[in-house]
Amino acid sequence: MADPGTVAEGRHTDDVAALTAEYSRLPAGAGVRLAKPTSNLFRFRAPEGAGLDVGRFDRVLDVDRGTGRAQVQGMATYESIVDALLPAGYVPLVVPQLKTITLGGAVAGLGIEASSFRNGLPHESVRELEVLTGSGEVVRARPDNEHADLFRGFPNSYGTLGYALRLEIELERVHPYVRLRHLRFGSAQECADVLARICRDRAFDGERVDFLDGTVFTGTEQYLTLGTCTDEAPYTSDYTGQQVYYRSIQRRRADYLTVRDFLWRWDTDWFWCSRAFGAQHPLVRRLWPRRYRRSDAYRRIVAFDRRHGLTDRLAVLRGRGVNEPVIQDVEIPVDRLPEFLEFFHREIGISPVWLCPVRLRDRAGWPLYPMDPDTLYVNVGFWSAVGLEPGERPGRYNRAIERVVRDLDGHKSLYSDSYYPREEFWELYNRPAHQRLKERYDPDGRLPGLYEKCVGEK
Repeated sequence: MADPGTVAEGRHTDDVAALTAEYSRLPAGAGVRLAKPTSNLFRFRAPEGAGLDVGRFDRVLDVDRGTGRAQVQGMATYESIVDALLPAGYVPLVVPQLKTITLGGAVAGLGIEASSFRNGLPHESVRELEVLTGSGEVVRARPDNEHADLFRGFPNSYGTLGYALRLEIELERVHPYVRLRHLRFGSAQECADVLARICRDRAFDGERVDFLDGTVFTGTEQYLTLGTCTDEAPYTSDYTGQQVYYRSIQRRRADYLTVRDFLWRWDTDWFWCSRAFGAQHPLVRRLWPRRYRRSDAYRRIVAFDRRHGLTDRLAVLRGRGVNEPVIQDVEIPVDRLPEFLEFFHREIGISPVWLCPVRLRDRAGWPLYPMDPDTLYVNVGFWSAVGLEPGERPGRYNRAIERVVRDLDGHKSLYSDSYYPREEFWELYNRPAHQRLKERYDPDGRLPGLYEKCVGEK
């Protein structure tokens, strides 16, 4: 019988050959974009350029238990990766919260989760990248080969340099269950102080902490959730049915989940955003099919609304202003977190808010998203909309957030709307490094520029 890894390798080689042939047939000078069935970006624009079909690059090719590494195609979703790895007792070092985030997307953009305080960001566990570049060439980029510049510059490039076809990633062993402890704090300062100590010690009250994130409901009600892997559990909770996970944080001091349910605890209700569709109302929830209680189903609803402007039209008919989507993740140094939250409660008013600490593992750095490896950051995630005055155009609240994030020495992810002027954008996201990579790997400009892709004209 043929070795499964060899068969998968052969199929991958055929896939690459077919894709490069498709790329070569695109009209010279035509722009190129990915044509794929899912997206977790929140820049809703009309597609531009020829669509490149990469849907077949969606498999885990091989798992090497000896080295604790896996070969995974770039369009594989984390849901499919976990399904392939978990029976063998492994998961990626960082599993982003939403099932349809792809590995390639988490590396070309950014991903984060509750293991990031000890494992960094998803791209930091990548050991090799196979990339289809803008020039149509397929290269293998490693930290120690002739394409090390692409290896370092690929994170936060958002498809402006090329597309990841295959990645070699590090894995870690997991236990069957995760024990949760929810700690309540009355002030952001106290919460930030304890968070920093846990990240330093990787323990709390003498017990190891494997996962750490937080939820802010108000300025006087915030929680840290500490997860510890365990082989046994006296019970397990289920938040894929009638119960809603984030509400349990307020009601329970301790809890147990299977490792699979822990990894996807936020996906069932898209953190808390499913409430906008009524999916948390007990009656609606009973009628809402379980298979559609997941982040990609909710995003499709949002995409439809944004495409047709239904919510905005209704607001105007009622004599109100339109809503400004405020859907962002920002990294704030932990010692500036209380300042950011004070501003956020006062000026933005969205609740709840997610907290997730992160420290880089790799001291060499990542030029297009230059975080300080000596700094503990806290990712602050907020995903909602804020009403505007009649006639006011969106941008007011997002611009205010961008200003404060910069003033606090933070960073902003680029998966959603951005309003930076061109000059300021390039001060933050390293134009010289991106330009050098662009000249080498996309000399004819087949792929969009980073500013054009992530900001565009506002």
